Amino acid sequence: MKKTVFSFLYLITSLFVSAQKSNSSLSLQFIKDNYTKLESMIPMRDGIKLYTAIYIPKDSAEAYPFLLMRTPYSCSPYGPNNYSSNLGPTKDFIKEKYIFVYQDVRGRYMSEGNFQEMTPAIDHKKSNTDVDESSDTYDTIDWLLKNIKNNNGRAGIYGISYPGFYASAALPDAHPALRAVSPQAPVTDEFDGDDANHRGAFFLMDNFSFMNFFDHPRLQPWQQYPPVNNNIKITDVYDFYLKAGAIKNLNRIYFHDSSKIWNEYLAHTTKDEYWQARNIRPHFTNIKPAVLVIGGWFDAEDMFGALKTFEAISQQSPATQASIVMGPWTHGAWSRNEWSSFGGTQFGTNTNLFIQQKELDFFNFYLKNKGSYNKTKATVFVTGSNKWQSFHQWPPSNVKPVRWTINENHQLLLNNTVSKGYDAYISDPANPVPYLNKVSDDRINEYMIADQSFASKRNDVLHYSSPILEKDITLLGGITANLSVSISGTDADFIVKVIDILPDGKATQQLVRAEILRGKFRNSYTDPEPFIPGEITSIHLQLNDVAHTFLKGHRIMIQIQSSWFPLADRNPQQFMNIADANDQDFQKSTIHIYHNTQYPSTIDVFELKN
Repeated sequence: MKKTVFSFLYLITSLFVSAQKSNSSLSLQFIKDNYTKLESMIPMRDGIKLYTAIYIPKDSAEAYPFLLMRTPYSCSPYGPNNYSSNLGPTKDFIKEKYIFVYQDVRGRYMSEGNFQEMTPAIDHKKSNTDVDESSDTYDTIDWLLKNIKNNNGRAGIYGISYPGFYASAALPDAHPALRAVSPQAPVTDEFDGDDANHRGAFFLMDNFSFMNFFDHPRLQPWQQYPPVNNNIKITDVYDFYLKAGAIKNLNRIYFHDSSKIWNEYLAHTTKDEYWQARNIRPHFTNIKPAVLVIGGWFDAEDMFGALKTFEAISQQSPATQASIVMGPWTHGAWSRNEWSSFGGTQFGTNTNLFIQQKELDFFNFYLKNKGSYNKTKATVFVTGSNKWQSFHQWPPSNVKPVRWTINENHQLLLNNTVSKGYDAYISDPANPVPYLNKVSDDRINEYMIADQSFASKRNDVLHYSSPILEKDITLLGGITANLSVSISGTDADFIVKVIDILPDGKATQQLVRAEILRGKFRNSYTDPEPFIPGEITSIHLQLNDVAHTFLKGHRIMIQIQSSWFPLADRNPQQFMNIADANDQDFQKSTIHIYHNTQYPSTIDVFELKN
């Protein structure tokens, strides 16, 4: 998944189309010699038929379990004589032998029906017309058990990103034969933290790029989707999106109402019933299958989804055998043969060997009664120290809450020390802070670990640095920024970054974690509130979890800013529906960050106990 310039088109075609394009060491000829491919249109309970490709081991000496991936990204190659060159989550599964099943989900590629973005789950189905991804998975497994010979009566499902959502969505009211489920970087809650929005802020360039690839109208089943607009030419994302102006201009200039999901996104700019129905987390109750969640600390799309899927299952179905693995990976990078470094950082080992063996052990144990499986709840790679650690829960119990404080001297005090005064900057939508100091034609994944020195030199970015560390400090779990702010307008965004300053001679400011909050959602995603200009207001920004060691001799930095472009769309800095904003609505705002006894600004972290 690593590439100098990332685009969603590359991401999808390189990873999701046949699930594992990187695992090509076993030849296509081996698969043809050892598997028979069948194609079937499997009927669902409402009569809609879903295209399904089934690869059955020719060796009938034993009965095999089903291993299923359901995808909106195509089950190609189509045709009973056209074989995929890769089967299963990793190359090891092909020789292990399963009945591999790939299915185009409802309304995509060669399946019948109408596609819904993140299909809402229906907990209490009253008739056969009440269908969702859980029922489609149930019906698929039921048909397979009855129509494919030499199966052992068990099934598993896996998937990365959107296919990860379909794995998650199979969990509620699962078929009794579904014994093992592995949601990997699953899309989970697209308003709070996955893909479409982060803490209510629209992720501009990712959504525009993805919808152009993904959302061309489909009049009938077909084997390939064209782009929504084949004439979009981008060489510099910052320049392209800035010149495009207000977000509604992108539809007017490029999409011309041809992207249904883009229009849905911009028609629902609060966490209303549209987004609430597409949050799968509340449905993770009474989960029966074993679950292995996999995610990456450098996943720019769905780190939130992995963490929050595991959290929801653990809290709402405590009896479920659920575990999580979080490694130093970008989106889906654990499926590659090699992952020993990222963004210039060396990890000292091929981290994928560990997770690929764990995946194989997981499915073998629950679907074949074969071997053993380590049921440790949480296994995480701690960046900085580059060590795997296991815990009985996540977040772990052997941590202590610590409060950091920023002060008037641009210092980060690693204890709850009193400071005074405030700092201020002018946020200008005409000159937003870049998310990365590089020119590219699409989002670059390396921003998740990139040097932030370019940002700390700007007048519209505040920065606070700790003294040189006299000992290692390991953070495990969530980070919350508690800011006392005032603004001259009625709305603003707040981005907080946690940074590791390296003693490398360049004082590289390596990003560890960052997140954005659209200020009007500071108290509620459903009921946004304007700021009162000049009035001091408290905001609390929850960053995604972290497992990182700041080594002795390093320093820690906090950066605060109000734009992150074009990762997130620009805020006009006045209270309004941003989807309706015109170019002239964007205005400068003076932002004050207070850090005194009455109005403190602090960072809450969880530090590993000595």
